[in-house]
Amino acid sequence: MISPHSAREATRVQKSPPPPSGPPAWDGPPPPQYPPVQRTTMEWMRALPGKVSIRWRLTLTYGALVFVASAVLLFSVYSIVAQAIDRNWPALSWPNARDELIWRQSRQDAVTAAQDALLRSSVMALVGVGILSLIIGYFVADRALRPVARMTATARRLSESTLAHQRIALEGPNDELKELADTFDAMLTRLNVAFDTQRRFVANASHELRTPLTINRTVLEIALSDPEASEDLKALGRTLLEVNARNEKLIEGLLLLARSERELAVRKPLDVRDVAQTAVEQLAPFAAEHGVTVSTELVSAPTVGDPVLLERCVSNLVENAVKYNIPENGKVWVRTGMVDDTVVVQVANTGQHVPAYEVNSLFEPFRRLHADRVDSAKGAGLGLSIVRAVMQAHGGNVAAVPRDGGGLVVTIRLPKG
Repeated sequence: MISPHSAREATRVQKSPPPPSGPPAWDGPPPPQYPPVQRTTMEWMRALPGKVSIRWRLTLTYGALVFVASAVLLFSVYSIVAQAIDRNWPALSWPNARDELIWRQSRQDAVTAAQDALLRSSVMALVGVGILSLIIGYFVADRALRPVARMTATARRLSESTLAHQRIALEGPNDELKELADTFDAMLTRLNVAFDTQRRFVANASHELRTPLTINRTVLEIALSDPEASEDLKALGRTLLEVNARNEKLIEGLLLLARSERELAVRKPLDVRDVAQTAVEQLAPFAAEHGVTVSTELVSAPTVGDPVLLERCVSNLVENAVKYNIPENGKVWVRTGMVDDTVVVQVANTGQHVPAYEVNSLFEPFRRLHADRVDSAKGAGLGLSIVRAVMQAHGGNVAAVPRDGGGLVVTIRLPKG
């Protein structure tokens, strides 16, 4: 007979989601399905301008203006022809009313025939002018929007590492577009100064703080090595050493974060499989201490970058996966490979349920999930911030989604080497 406890345990095991398998992919919940929205004709017409690009709106505007101007000109010529024929028609005196009526009818027929001929040829010309105006309007709009396209391309290429030398530098008359480009360049300069000031402050403050922390650690170690020290003093010294070690780790993380946000000074060909393997081997004792099993599925994936920063990036992901795991029998999966000509590293772990709305905030500095300032021994909250900074410096990206059953699935993507 199966006990209720065994039945519940079997049910829990059956409902537990299987570990990830196959090539790394963007894991996550499917997008929500919404019923199609029925719109009336008037609603569709009102929403149409928002769906048409500014290039085509300018093209249609130019074409409509030329078409309307041509139509007004046609109507004017149509009226002028009738007046010109009527003015230049010879005025004659007829002996009887019948001949005068025939003369008037002939004049009216001549006016009508001239207007009809003019109308037929002008309508054909108007159609051609309308088509030509659309073509010319498109090229005029393209030329007018070329400076805007240049600004957009520059803004798309910009990052914190390229702010120092990337500018629009638009040349031409001092019109509205040049004023906009100059304003954008001035804003980039201010941003570059702000980022440099922030990075220098973090680096300088971190360096200044490392010296007193090193002195404190040395003094505490000497005090603990004194055989005449009391047990209370040794317990206090060990506690202070732990606090000092945590502060040193925080300072080291700030230094690495400041370094990661700068432009890469080292770019070497490497294989993320070797990087991930090194990171897993270094953290194997840490995982064994926490009772967490690390499973790897490492496939060769070459790229170009800073090996030290990438190794620290993967180490942070694995360390977080071990640190924030379930208390007993936790699991971590590390996978590398190529997906759509992109280098992918994925780290998944069991653990507590992570709300989807809190995932993005985990990449902010000093943000920890389910942690307060009193019990924050697990870390300072810089691990994922460093991962994001390293990915931005390498031209890659990082994303995280909640894992079914608890935990996170973090995926980083890098350009192919």
